[in-house]
Amino acid sequence: MITLHFDKLYNSNRLQEPCFVSIPFAKGVLTDAQSISLLQNDSTLPIQTKITSTHEDGSIRYLFVRFMADLPANKGTDIAVCLEASPVKHVSPLTCKQTENGYAISTGKVSFTVEQNSRHMFCSLDACGKHYDKEQFAGPYLTNSKKEAFTMSYDNWNIIESGDVCVMLSCQGHLISDSGNALPCEIRLTAYADKSWIDTSVRLINASEEALEIASYGFNVKTKEESSARTCVASSNYRTDFVTSETGETVEKNITAETLVNQGNEHFGEVFYGTFFADYTTSEGGICGTIYQASQNYPKAVRASSNGIELLLVPEGDTSVIMQSGMAREQRFQLYFHTTEETLAEINNRSIIYQMPDRPILPSKVYEDSGLMPDIFVHAKDADTECALIQCGDSHARGYGMMNWGDTPDMNYTVQGRGKGRLIWTNNEYDFPHACMLMFAKTGIRRFLDYCFVTANHQIDVDVCHYSDDPLLFGGQWEHTAGHSVNGEMVCSHQWVEGILDCYHATGDERYFETAIGIGDNILRLLDTPMYQKEGSFNARETGWALRTLTALYVETHDTKWLAKSDWIVNQFKEWADAYGGWLAPYTDNTVIRVPFMISVAVGSLMRYYRAIPRDDIRTMILNAVDDMIENCLLENGLFYYKELPSLNRLGNNPLVLEALAIAYELSGNKKYLQAGFRTYSNVIENISHSGGGTKHAIEDTVLTGNTGTKQFAQSFIPVATYYKALEKAGL
Repeated sequence: MITLHFDKLYNSNRLQEPCFVSIPFAKGVLTDAQSISLLQNDSTLPIQTKITSTHEDGSIRYLFVRFMADLPANKGTDIAVCLEASPVKHVSPLTCKQTENGYAISTGKVSFTVEQNSRHMFCSLDACGKHYDKEQFAGPYLTNSKKEAFTMSYDNWNIIESGDVCVMLSCQGHLISDSGNALPCEIRLTAYADKSWIDTSVRLINASEEALEIASYGFNVKTKEESSARTCVASSNYRTDFVTSETGETVEKNITAETLVNQGNEHFGEVFYGTFFADYTTSEGGICGTIYQASQNYPKAVRASSNGIELLLVPEGDTSVIMQSGMAREQRFQLYFHTTEETLAEINNRSIIYQMPDRPILPSKVYEDSGLMPDIFVHAKDADTECALIQCGDSHARGYGMMNWGDTPDMNYTVQGRGKGRLIWTNNEYDFPHACMLMFAKTGIRRFLDYCFVTANHQIDVDVCHYSDDPLLFGGQWEHTAGHSVNGEMVCSHQWVEGILDCYHATGDERYFETAIGIGDNILRLLDTPMYQKEGSFNARETGWALRTLTALYVETHDTKWLAKSDWIVNQFKEWADAYGGWLAPYTDNTVIRVPFMISVAVGSLMRYYRAIPRDDIRTMILNAVDDMIENCLLENGLFYYKELPSLNRLGNNPLVLEALAIAYELSGNKKYLQAGFRTYSNVIENISHSGGGTKHAIEDTVLTGNTGTKQFAQSFIPVATYYKALEKAGL
């Protein structure tokens, strides 16, 4: 039996609250998704399952489970996961039926229909005794900087999920202008059993050759009553501030860069910043629209008036939002239909819960026993190391703004002038989402899961090229650059999939999986280019990172298409070492040098391949590479140098060498490899313990807080955690 734990959160009961969790399983443990049940207080909960990954024998690797739980006020609670089926007494009121031209959904509290090839999100909707016509739902709509107006065409609806807990519909549509220009736009609607709210996702793609400058962008719910109404807008940071009118007057709230700069907020923004909603209520009922993470994705505005509510994803004004060619961006909002008797306090409560939902936590032993993650689960814990990892993960900078949230600039790259005066965005270098997911699994600290969600969502939207005629660009992830992709390059060494695959399992959202496959396909095309055909003509991290991605995709899918190029890379590393006496990389026109952190990337990637497909020659190659690194790159003071040239022979501080040393110990059992890292380990722990700080200021299209980018935690966590675990195993 597995125990799911909910931490204490809200001061009111949440009855039959929709929740989800992803459960990992070792090979052979679970073979049927129906052979599982969730129990709370001896009552079997409604569940809805989805297998996101299987082992080679067909048994389940990851099972995504939606469920509805009773969460008590002001205390935590536990739910038991049993690996056997148990009947559910609760009969779900949720139905999803195909109609002649679409679908009809009923949750028991709200009923709506959608139609193919429509100009409206809903064909009709009934909730809390009130009827809404299709004309009342306007949008999403958009105006660009050229004053070209776009309206939505809902082309093709499909069911993504359907069960006893929720129904999720997806519509592939377009925002179309009067002149015929079209922007792909995907709408997702998620409705829950016995609930009167609908989670709405709008994902826009700039499938054009030019940058899209958005002047305004929004969604409206219009009223048709002539009776008086209460209008309200609200925002929160600590306490919620309401602006109301009992006579239907226009009330409005805006979030701009100036708002954020002048506003104090002590929350971890990925978990919560505040809420932001508009509400319109008459004697017949009301509707509240809440924009998800509005401050984090500024500029935003909400408005309520005698005409209804407006959710302004980009409010018209001085601030525009620029989407470069090939970028996507998802924005979410909740439509909460309620009765006239619903108080603003109750509406606000639901709005806040939408911003910061309850998240269950699995014991770290569940992840450890599954064997699906690196061996990072230390039992004899060292407080200094544990605190340093938490501090490093928490202290990353935050880049607020609709196109930036989920990413941070790298100030070292920026001051080097790589952006010609502009900020260089990290683009999740070294796979920050994956490091966060591993940290969540190791510690159970909820915010690291939220860090993973926010940054992976940015990665699959902004950092990936969703449109291009160039096959060497399409589907790939941009290397760190200005504006996330401006004058950017697509290279093998800066494309990561492990974190977004983590998010696929954790959310059940197949868009993460599809993006990971697209990145892999892009890497395969890049590896066929002339640059990578001769060993030693590039540094070890180039094909090293590529091998890590291809191996992850093979482990995930068991598709042998990822193996051909993986084997080619492995054999090239072998030929490279034979030809040069090690993995020496070109630097000046007449030098080839050792670079410890790049060699360590290759070692880490080869080891991932070795764990999937053991080969004695790979084991030998790894140990030879680490021996060579210790012999030639380890200084008398116990640190490894940065690079081999006299002009670059400064003290190295890159933690990646720790992973290489831990791997060599794993393969050999020889403690000398761990002993070679003592000084580096000490220095890394000291440095990441004091990371963070910095000011808050508006620059370009972001409000930036802090100076330390996500790269530090991304490149530190796995090396430190695996070396830390190896020390425990070795009794050191």
